[in-house]
Amino acid sequence: MSGAHSQAPKAGAKQWWGLAVLVTPSTLLFMMLTILFLAAPNMAADLNPSSTQLLWILDIYGFVMAGFLVAMGVLGDRVGKRLLMVLGAILFAAVSIAASLTTIPELMIVWRAILGLAAAMMIPATLGLIFVLFADAKQRGMAIGVWAGGISAGVALGPLLSGLLLEGFGWQAAFLVAVPIMALVAIGAPLLLPEHKDPTARIDLFSALLLVGGLLAIIYSIKRFAAQEPAGPSIGLLVAGVLIGMWFVIRQLRAERPLLDVRLFANRTVSGALAVFLLSAAALGGVYSLFTQYLQQVQDLSPLQAGLSILPAAAVLIVVSTLSPVFARKFRPGNVIAIGLLTQVVGYLLFTQLDADTGLALVIASFVITYPGVAPSMALTTDLVVSSVPPEKAGGASGLATTANDLGISLGVAVIGSVGIAAYRSNIESTLPDGLPPEAAAAASDSIDGALLSAAELPGALGQQLVDAAQDAFSGGLNTAAIVSAAIAGVAAIISATRLRHLRPTGETQPASAEVDAD
Repeated sequence: MSGAHSQAPKAGAKQWWGLAVLVTPSTLLFMMLTILFLAAPNMAADLNPSSTQLLWILDIYGFVMAGFLVAMGVLGDRVGKRLLMVLGAILFAAVSIAASLTTIPELMIVWRAILGLAAAMMIPATLGLIFVLFADAKQRGMAIGVWAGGISAGVALGPLLSGLLLEGFGWQAAFLVAVPIMALVAIGAPLLLPEHKDPTARIDLFSALLLVGGLLAIIYSIKRFAAQEPAGPSIGLLVAGVLIGMWFVIRQLRAERPLLDVRLFANRTVSGALAVFLLSAAALGGVYSLFTQYLQQVQDLSPLQAGLSILPAAAVLIVVSTLSPVFARKFRPGNVIAIGLLTQVVGYLLFTQLDADTGLALVIASFVITYPGVAPSMALTTDLVVSSVPPEKAGGASGLATTANDLGISLGVAVIGSVGIAAYRSNIESTLPDGLPPEAAAAASDSIDGALLSAAELPGALGQQLVDAAQDAFSGGLNTAAIVSAAIAGVAAIISATRLRHLRPTGETQPASAEVDAD
């Protein structure tokens, strides 16, 4: 094995430029998971969506992307990774332009879903072509590290870029920024990247549709519960989503070449690492989306000021992501991840103390403590998962790890975001000032965006009372969401410390696979 590696050709300048073509869209595509967080208030003012529609706009991108990642990876093998990436870039650019022109919230949800599909066309190709470009194991490891770092930076810096764009342009710029980048990908990929395909690859589109359908049914039922819709249809949707999910799993177990090899979850490193990553990303996603709204609508910061307030935490996240593999070479990876998650728990507990009168310094400090806690799981999960399975299953394992990333963030926005909205609605009902017009009361009861827009049209004292009530109610919703996130991060820390306890520092020889997978 070592002899084979030593004979592998070294990558030249063209391959490293090709890596830049792969990393740049990867960073942007994961940035799109969070770039609308700061743009949400401006978008809500123009599109006038309900709070549930706004959540769909924020999270449908990640759900569709996660649901089709594996299927698009197989399709790329079939038709060519480079070709599918170029087609995805063209589709992403065209739909981004369409989304920037949209004035209807329902249509915006559709465009965001298609953007998620286009992203799913590109992401598997970016990782797969790294393996084609870099034959030398050491260079390939470095390239994968750069790729993973670009994804982490994208998730971290999305709101900051959004704030910068919103300062000089409208929320439409959060979509249009993708157009020149995707144009570079469409032009640069044929020049710098080789084509790679496997004509024997088979795609199971029906399984992909089952996966997405089950996810969306479950999430829609949760959103309906949060919106206090009639319980019957919500329960029906939840049951339907679970049944579709079971159908998907049974289909994969029976398939000779499954779309998603669910048997990989029998490996306790795979199941443990993915569970930890999914939970930690979900805990962060919901609080993150609410926090960016809190900065603007409760702390009264401009989009740029809000983005700059997030910057210290994003910088620390990138540093901790870089150092996590170093710590994992000296300490057990499960313990490194667990410590990061416990740090998150402390940060979430600080979030429960935030209100409309909290000083900005404490607000920023709370996020600086919370945000980097996800970095160890983000930095270590892919390597832990891929290295724990046989080489022939490495592709499926890396697909699982990538899926867990954006699925976790989107689940957090959907589920924990819904908890925060439900708490807001419960809080605002009992604190609405007397004398409100019925339409203002209805708008305020739905969302803080509606409350602030209505307050601007009311006489001075009454308008200020509505603003105060809405800001207090939204802070209470953030507090409640933080409690839920603290519990989820705590569970993830326990799983990491127990389910991954068998993993030695990465600088040491790991136990044999039979020992690793034994419970």
